[in-house]
Amino acid sequence: MSLTRIHNFSISLDGFATGEPQSAETPFGHAGQRLHRWMMATRSWDPNGSAGVDDAFAQRHGPGIGAEIMGANKFGPPGWHDDPDWTGWWGPNPPFHTPTFVLTHRPGSPIEMEGGTTFHFLDASPAEALQTAREAADGQDVRIGGGATVVREFLLAGLVDHLHLVQVPIVLGRGIRLWDGLEAVEEGFDVEAVSTPSGVTHFTFTRKNR
Repeated sequence: MSLTRIHNFSISLDGFATGEPQSAETPFGHAGQRLHRWMMATRSWDPNGSAGVDDAFAQRHGPGIGAEIMGANKFGPPGWHDDPDWTGWWGPNPPFHTPTFVLTHRPGSPIEMEGGTTFHFLDASPAEALQTAREAADGQDVRIGGGATVVREFLLAGLVDHLHLVQVPIVLGRGIRLWDGLEAVEEGFDVEAVSTPSGVTHFTFTRKNR
């Protein structure tokens, strides 16, 4: 069976995966791009970037992925449901290049984009969404793209096989936290940690007894 994977998911020292408030101008609220500067400095993002350990982790994001699941707040800012022209943050050719399933209580018609990305809108539980995404992935793995609420829900449901978490040395103080309600979740995983010269620490959670 295909794996359920999460990659390059960045949190602050105090556990926030995004700041607030989210808007069309500030997708990550007051956090800006501070949670993702480590990745933006790698060669996988910038041809002139670093080719070190951070880049090696960043490059694992794409291979073997056949479908993506994300939350409504990753797809767009508050109010995007009421904008018929909204097709996501990423322009005409989003970076997913797979069927991409957006979890929302207001599902609509699919949106076909360039490069092989088609956004599908589902009102479904994590298990139901994963079953649908696995069928679309045709034997490849399914990536859970975030945000924090969706990642937390899939962890609570025991549906995550691989989690790559990046702790960034900043304190946000407010926003959306990842770990709330996930007491002792680490007991179901083998956990490895690697710190890099950029100041971030990469945590790899691999589900036990799969």
